[in-house]
Amino acid sequence: MHFEYSDKVKALQARLLQFMDEHVYPNEQRFFEEVAAHRAQGNAWIPTKIVEELKPLARKAGLWNLFIPNSKRAPEGLTNLEYAPMCEIMGRVPFAAEVFNCSAPDTGNMETFERYASESLKDQWLEPLLRGEIRSAFLMTEPEVASSDATNIQCRIERDGDHYVINGRKWWSSGAGDPRCAVYIVMGKTDPEAPRHSQQSMIVVPANAPGITVVRPLSVFGYDDAPHGHMEVILKNVRVPAGNILLGEGRGFEIAQGRLGPGRIHHCMRSIGVAERALELMCRRLNSRVAFGKPISAQSVWHERIAEARIMIEQARLLTLKAAYMMDTVGNKIARSEIAMIKVVAPNIACTIIDWAIQAHGAGGVSGDFPLAYAYAHQRTLRLADGPDEVHRNAIAKLELARHIASAPQEVEMPITRGS
Repeated sequence: MHFEYSDKVKALQARLLQFMDEHVYPNEQRFFEEVAAHRAQGNAWIPTKIVEELKPLARKAGLWNLFIPNSKRAPEGLTNLEYAPMCEIMGRVPFAAEVFNCSAPDTGNMETFERYASESLKDQWLEPLLRGEIRSAFLMTEPEVASSDATNIQCRIERDGDHYVINGRKWWSSGAGDPRCAVYIVMGKTDPEAPRHSQQSMIVVPANAPGITVVRPLSVFGYDDAPHGHMEVILKNVRVPAGNILLGEGRGFEIAQGRLGPGRIHHCMRSIGVAERALELMCRRLNSRVAFGKPISAQSVWHERIAEARIMIEQARLLTLKAAYMMDTVGNKIARSEIAMIKVVAPNIACTIIDWAIQAHGAGGVSGDFPLAYAYAHQRTLRLADGPDEVHRNAIAKLELARHIASAPQEVEMPITRGS
């Protein structure tokens, strides 16, 4: 084992860190001020100027589309292992990933188009996504069923001649609030009578297709995440060409298994960046404040928390890198246990460290003056959006038990959860 990044990765890290220092951190407050100004004017769902100004600079710096491996259309893409430290750095600021065209759900959708779409669909949708000209959404979760089990999905995709007709209600459709969102990838059932994992299909739907109604934005601990947003969407008799089905009918689970590995581990990478920043803010705060006659950083309880935070971050990073390495070398199926483990570990350790950082900041920690409250809301949500902890732990336990069965081990079914 070689516990060191390659020279290529080190060089990219240096360029990315420099870009963050020169362009992203100095404009972090401006981003939120722009959103607040739009909200005060009556419409928070307007893309910010600062992100659009920074995107050409990121592309010129060679920090564009780094997330997508093995793509002829995006040759600058990295392997999962190479991308991990870049994604961690981007995760330190909420909007940073979009600056580099590496933000969810576009990353997962672009990988889906790259792997499973026809060349014509790639030309129509993947190319403008890779250029950062449009955005996208993934419609899977539904309000009427427990969507942590994707076999519960009720949305129907029915063949009608040369078209498919789609009917359903989706929510937590992240990105659908952005006016630049031009395309959805929708998961629904084409044959409810088929075997359990052959009922679902995925289909490409233009966001402006007749019959689509964006009902409302959903708040996350009171945050609406404008201008990105998480929307409730109704699809009523939405017609799209039959060629928009991905891979064919009944292949939705197969696509989801391939799609969710890389996209989800990106969240884990970003969570580590969030945790690092929370620890950094905590230490600075503790060093700068005095209580009961001595610096707060001299209190032993904070020594315990700082030490635990560093240990947790290093453990999570190593597990993330192992999962990324296995995805690159042996594939998502073999790496499924590591992927599931890091989905549990990363947001949980981030939540704990952010909570300690909030405690160190006192009342300021829960205010908008520091990024901690917003970061906590997002990381706590990942424990649902990335699939409930319980579902992933259940899958991990089944894989572990299967290793110790005397007879031939049974195939362990991994969860398909909300796409991001």
